[in-house]
Amino acid sequence: MRITAEELLQRYAAGERDFTGVNLRGVDLSGVNLSGADLSFANLSSANLIGSKLSGANLFRAGLDGADLTRINLTGANLERTRFGSIDIVDANLSGANLSGATMTADFSGANLSAANLSGADLYRSYLKDTILKDANLAGADLTNVYFEKADLTDANLLNANAAHCSFDCVILCNTTMPDGSIITDNCWSGSGIKTIQCDRS
Repeated sequence: MRITAEELLQRYAAGERDFTGVNLRGVDLSGVNLSGADLSFANLSSANLIGSKLSGANLFRAGLDGADLTRINLTGANLERTRFGSIDIVDANLSGANLSGATMTADFSGANLSAANLSGADLYRSYLKDTILKDANLAGADLTNVYFEKADLTDANLLNANAAHCSFDCVILCNTTMPDGSIITDNCWSGSGIKTIQCDRS
């Protein structure tokens, strides 16, 4: 069902939260607050979601191909099996979000993915510069041709991830479980909480 941004916001302001399967393709929702909304199976392709707040929202299997998620707040949101396509998620907050099984080629520069669940996600050719991945779960993820630059992977889990042609450039690896099951611990300063930077790891 196709609805306008105005109708969506009016219904949300009236207390409605179930927008399952709505068609919002190409709409401008920049800066809006839709926290806790159920947008599962919704079509948000090419939508403008810059600076929007969707913390705790349900976007299960939603379509976000070509949407702009720059500076969006998706803390604790359910994005399981969501289809992102090629997308900008720059400076976004996805801490604690569930992205298991999601598919994307994304620019995550400056994004916060701490404690996010990316298990089984397809991140083919994604770019993660200055991305926070502390305690993130990337077990079984497809990291083929993914480029990590100055990313923080402290306590992250990459067990059984497909890291073919994956690049690590000046990343923080501290108590990080690598795809082969090895745990990187030698780059941590004991007690101080300060981590050293490991560069040009491939």
